[in-house]
Amino acid sequence: MSANAVPFDGHAIAPETAAFLGKTHKLLIGGEWVEGSGEMASIDPATGIELTRVQTGGAAEVDRAVAAARRAFDGPWTRMTVAERTALMHRLARIMEQNALLLTQLDILDNGMPAFIAGLTTSNCVEMIDYYAGAIMRIEGTTTAPPRHIAAETEALTYTLREPVGVVGQIVPWNVPLSTAILKLAPALAAGCTVVIKPSEETPLSVLALGQMVLDAGFPAGVVNIVNGLGGDAGAAIAAHPGIDKVSFTGSTATGRKIVSAALGNLKKVSLELGGKSPVMIMPDADLSLAVPGVAMATFFLQGQNCMAGTRIFAHADVHDQLVAGLKGFAESMKLGHGLDPATMQGPMISGAHTAKVMGYIGSAEAGGATLVTGGEKLDRPGNFIRPTIYTDCRPDMALVKEEIFGPVMAVMKVETTDLDELAAMANDTPYGLSGSVWTKDLSTAHRLVKRIRSGHVSINCHGAVGTNIPFGGYGQSGWGREFGKEGLDGYLETKAVTARL
Repeated sequence: MSANAVPFDGHAIAPETAAFLGKTHKLLIGGEWVEGSGEMASIDPATGIELTRVQTGGAAEVDRAVAAARRAFDGPWTRMTVAERTALMHRLARIMEQNALLLTQLDILDNGMPAFIAGLTTSNCVEMIDYYAGAIMRIEGTTTAPPRHIAAETEALTYTLREPVGVVGQIVPWNVPLSTAILKLAPALAAGCTVVIKPSEETPLSVLALGQMVLDAGFPAGVVNIVNGLGGDAGAAIAAHPGIDKVSFTGSTATGRKIVSAALGNLKKVSLELGGKSPVMIMPDADLSLAVPGVAMATFFLQGQNCMAGTRIFAHADVHDQLVAGLKGFAESMKLGHGLDPATMQGPMISGAHTAKVMGYIGSAEAGGATLVTGGEKLDRPGNFIRPTIYTDCRPDMALVKEEIFGPVMAVMKVETTDLDELAAMANDTPYGLSGSVWTKDLSTAHRLVKRIRSGHVSINCHGAVGTNIPFGGYGQSGWGREFGKEGLDGYLETKAVTARL
């Protein structure tokens, strides 16, 4: 940190971060920062300190933003060459790179995530903008044989075009705010869409900072619009708006269902990245030197507030006790604290309300007969901190095992079998199918079990191995569509078939 760092509750933030917090935060509509119709506070969940206040909007502001996005889509954005759009996106990536500390610290303060996660997600966001900028010139159609009845009469040409979906509404969650905004925004811009983004009411700050960087990069007015607000107001207006051609949402499965219902009005396209209850399969030959830290972080990464968290641990009896002992030691060694402290491994829950929800699951686990190994308590200090929690003697019928908790709570189940079909049946005993992992030294066993697990993303001897170029999404109630990679771009493109008599 530079010598002119600004104090913040016993820590230090950069001058540019302090300056950002001191600004008036409005809505970005049509290339201008405009007044909202309401206001809300942004709170640091690690301290309870009010960081700043953010203006908010509802249906009227969403309507203005959609109109601005439509004007940009019908006008300057569509008329730009692919080379010009590519250059704009690379310029945005460089501006983000120059402001990486600001973006990182805003996510730490607004969300509570540890610095090592926030720094990684910021660099990944820059990489993602560059990745999709490079994909613009690789958007290609095909040629194919023309229809027989036309080809029988004359020469003809049939080809396909890939065209942007249009105006896209993007509803961003609070758990990784900048990253989830970028993984939606980058492919949408590459495809040639214009967007209306609603950040989470819990964590709007890094997305607002990104909005100014979009303006500084020189994007035409209305290509990117940001409407802060509550999910029931601005989010609902986006989902139902007849001028929006596609909505992309990341969040809970319950809210995803509401978005699908709201989208029926104009049958807009919908992509959903929803909940998860990911299985972690520990075989008797697993390398515990890898599995202990890997499984622990599969659950406790980002305080367990991530959709791909590995919270259902199926441990073979041969290694169960040794694994649990290792997990207990790892959990108890994790430093809980403010994300600005570089030693912090786990930060707070996002809010008091969410803390109470997670503690409710912990209470029901003990009442239901699960054995507490470690954790299970909220820290008696400012902020929303829950100790990393591990339960054994868990049963498939427990809420702890069945429901997404979105907190640092692990359920361990001892299994006696190595039959892959039986193990897969355990792993697949869930309405979700987002992520998962298999831990074994036998790669034949690993690949055969992975094939049987009904999930969109499964890793071997690691967990949650997401990357810019790797498609990510779920089966079942974990959602519709894929993000990241080529598949992430495909979701923002239409295919048009053309046949011409020659």
